[in-house]
Amino acid sequence: MSERRKRQQGDGVRCPGTSFQDLLDLEEVEVPAYLRENTCDYLGDDDLPVERWISRDFHLREKEKLWPRVWQVACREEDIPEVGDVHVYEIVDESVLVVRTRPDEIRAFVNSCLHRGRLLMDQDGSVERFVCPFHGATWNLDGSFVGIPCQWDFRHWEGRDMRLPELKVGRWGGFVFVNFDRHAPPLEEYLAPLPEHFARFPLHDYYKGVHVQRVVRCNWKVGMEAFMESFHTVQTHREIMTFTGDANSQYDYWGDHVSRSVTPMGVPSPHLGEVTPEAVFRDILDRSGRMALGSSEGQQLPEGMSPRKYVAEMNRQIFEEISGEDLSDATMAELEDAILYSVFPNFQVWIGYHGNIVYRFRPNGDDHESCIFDVMLLFRHRKGTPKPPGVPVHRLEPHQKFAEAEELGALGPVFDQDDANMPAVQRGMKASHKRAVSLASYQESRIRHLHRTLDKYLNG
Repeated sequence: MSERRKRQQGDGVRCPGTSFQDLLDLEEVEVPAYLRENTCDYLGDDDLPVERWISRDFHLREKEKLWPRVWQVACREEDIPEVGDVHVYEIVDESVLVVRTRPDEIRAFVNSCLHRGRLLMDQDGSVERFVCPFHGATWNLDGSFVGIPCQWDFRHWEGRDMRLPELKVGRWGGFVFVNFDRHAPPLEEYLAPLPEHFARFPLHDYYKGVHVQRVVRCNWKVGMEAFMESFHTVQTHREIMTFTGDANSQYDYWGDHVSRSVTPMGVPSPHLGEVTPEAVFRDILDRSGRMALGSSEGQQLPEGMSPRKYVAEMNRQIFEEISGEDLSDATMAELEDAILYSVFPNFQVWIGYHGNIVYRFRPNGDDHESCIFDVMLLFRHRKGTPKPPGVPVHRLEPHQKFAEAEELGALGPVFDQDDANMPAVQRGMKASHKRAVSLASYQESRIRHLHRTLDKYLNG
């Protein structure tokens, strides 16, 4: 059988040694079917031209054919908890009013006055009606037109449809999605199989406990791609290799819009030599930033128990106390591994029982060489108690480090390591004489999947 044929069948492109599926064989509870899925096929090895990231013309094609047609996360439901609460969502040149019109209804309208075009709202807020700050043209929360001062001078408006143009809205997991295309497929169809895979993790019941935002000097795709593979751990995040099975990661995708990476935790990187269980145990607690405890102080690994099992059981016990729920059926993988899903084009969310990380990258206005990076942490609260309110966004200045956002904990310095790469990738692509990017066959297959889907929108 040819090497190319082997790759098409998914053979010969995995790191030797223990795989994620091998670790699932060691689970002591029933493994959910979604974790057993292993769907990545060979997507080719062709180089991608750097123009996809650095070209103004490519950005303009995305502006015309991508952003007006995709489902994209605008906010969390708890960002607009009361009737009349409004979130202003912006993507490239578009501006949208996402408003709670009734306790159980959220709608979205174009943020532009039908008189002289001024933005109806410059920032988030709470209103009874939309009143243009320029001349006072007014609309109800449902988009219906109320009137304008000196209406006698607007007889030519009589009989016109003066409702605010409306966008499609979808909701999943506590997130509010918008789509400019009124003929777009339903959100549930677009997201499949994400809702099914998250059935054990009701994100709509979680609350937003951390939200940090900062502008990064790179194209939005460079940002997305930095979190779509674990290959970079060996050089960028060397301090976590003692407890991160980076090269043992599994990569999957479903249809055009959903992909996944699973990176085992509590096991050492295959790039390292001998690592003692005690070192794995100590470092995952001290350096991960994702475990229930943030320090190994006072903790001791029992003789004969693997660090992976000990940390999973510790997480299970503490997460049960936090949520007031029985997690006896939770796998070690779900309790500690990095299981990260991406939804095309720019949204990523981790599976987990507490401290789910969320990423979003979008162009910084009409600038194709910088993007807005949002990172959120979603937390469970004790069952039967009111859900805490979501926190407001903490906007860092471009010169500030993510480590300065203390609420990120140990994750802040990790994001700073990624941030050291992203602008340098953008700059390096512009300096490239090769004029192309080469991707690993397997470990960077999700990046290739993103670009295949992108091409379908740009060419469709």
